[in-house]
Amino acid sequence: MSNLSLIKPYKEQFEAHLKKAIPNLCEKSKLRDACEYALLNGGKRIRPILVLMIANALQQGKIPFDACLSVEYFHTASLIADDLPCMDNDDFRREKPSTHKVFGETVALLASYAMITEGFEMIHRAAQGFPGEVGMLALACATKGSGLQGATGGQFYDLFPKGKTLDDVREIIEMKTVTLFEVAFTFGWLFGGGDIHLLEEVKRAAYHFGMAFQIADDLDDLEQDNWNDETPNLALCLGQEQALFLLEGELSAFQSKMKKLQIFNLEFHELLDLLKREPALPA
Repeated sequence: MSNLSLIKPYKEQFEAHLKKAIPNLCEKSKLRDACEYALLNGGKRIRPILVLMIANALQQGKIPFDACLSVEYFHTASLIADDLPCMDNDDFRREKPSTHKVFGETVALLASYAMITEGFEMIHRAAQGFPGEVGMLALACATKGSGLQGATGGQFYDLFPKGKTLDDVREIIEMKTVTLFEVAFTFGWLFGGGDIHLLEEVKRAAYHFGMAFQIADDLDDLEQDNWNDETPNLALCLGQEQALFLLEGELSAFQSKMKKLQIFNLEFHELLDLLKREPALPA
């Protein structure tokens, strides 16, 4: 995220907090080393950044770093698992050896488990001092986002697709990508002091952002020499021109929802410009 003057400080703040949190995961061991390796192996931190951006836009003076850790732990767990030989069988992640290539499959799998459970622990910590309903709503969203209706179910259909129709690919995106963005937006809103009665509108904004994010990523994949055409890809289903049109539509819908919530600011404008330019933000 070079040259992003408004967004870069959020990334720097989160990185500093993450590095302080890692020693508290457990005692020094190969398992903790695997968690640390996976967590610090690059990445744009877009999900925790979104948590901070939304909380800041609410102007309630709340900085939900524990909620940021939670969503990044969930995301990291999914990446560790996705790379395993029994899943996507990827030896590299962000141009570095995947966690299982460095620590072995057994330790990598346990690290993935650990990231999930620590993610839920961070929700518990983030909810301290808030009404009980806030914690329950956050927990419900995270459970859906990481479970059979979310990332786990989405990974299953990614590996064993029902088909390659537009609806099939959209379902995978909604489960595997959009739900975790819903978690990020929900955490930012709830732990940033937002009105819980507007939470469904927040999730709709997250839906449009998540769809735009994945369309941009799919468009970028089509340009890669090593792209696997067996992988479900919305841009391939639609064609590049139609995919770009849909991307613009999702970005416009996202902006409209955020303005309605009165939290669309220059920071989000900068983020959308990045999506349009790149057009992909690596996970």
